[in-house]
Amino acid sequence: MKRLMLFAALSAVLIAAGCQNQQTSQNQDTNENKTVDKQTENQQAEQSQEEDTAAEDQTADTKPDQHQEEAEDVVGSIEKPVTVDNPDSIEVVVNKTRKFPDGWEPKDLVEPDVPFYFSEHLEKRKMRKEAAEALEELFAASQKDGMELVAASGYRSEERQKEIYENNVATQGQEETDKVSSRPGRSEHQTGLAIDLTSAEMALALEETFIDTDEGKWLAEHAHEYGYIIRYPEGKSDITGYSYEPWHIRYVGKDLAKQIYEEDTTLEEHFQMESDLKS
Repeated sequence: MKRLMLFAALSAVLIAAGCQNQQTSQNQDTNENKTVDKQTENQQAEQSQEEDTAAEDQTADTKPDQHQEEAEDVVGSIEKPVTVDNPDSIEVVVNKTRKFPDGWEPKDLVEPDVPFYFSEHLEKRKMRKEAAEALEELFAASQKDGMELVAASGYRSEERQKEIYENNVATQGQEETDKVSSRPGRSEHQTGLAIDLTSAEMALALEETFIDTDEGKWLAEHAHEYGYIIRYPEGKSDITGYSYEPWHIRYVGKDLAKQIYEEDTTLEEHFQMESDLKS
């Protein structure tokens, strides 16, 4: 009987030891699996980080070209101008590299009640309604100050600009013409927001010496108060593309005109559309 009890006790001890060894082996297997899983997870994280870094490097490499393309979409070039998408806006920027849609013309042209140097009812007497009303206010104020401004040329159609440009090229050559005359579809006058002014003292001529007259000085100092800017200021030909024209004013609205006057900038500079527009 004692032998039987001793045998049973030994068997129980052996079984318990076997279970413990099996549990230890299972724990070791589990720990090994966890280690492998952790290593795999770390490797995947490192690979993902490397891929992200490579993607960032590739993006950094392409950013300058993308920015250049975006700039070209806004500025264009002389030979490949962009077409403006806001031709009806009083803030539209038209120059050597930015053109109107083919055949575009303003729909609200009227004749401002100001003195012109001619009496015929030609298209160049016209301006867009808002600009015409502002011009009347400008003339009234200038007359109160003793000025004798005279209007010379307002709206100009694309067809008329084509005639002027081609005639200038025939007589002066294209290089000289591009310094003072717009190609068809790129003229400020087509906006219906621009006008050339002169005075009796200038014998109605449009020349840089206009700035030396009382009328020229008054215009430079007060035009912005009525929503106008000197569109082609002195020393900015590389930006605007045109020589200094103290007689050429452009309506942009009082708020924007005031900003540009105080900044002493151009439309191109204000809207960050600067480009090498030098002829």
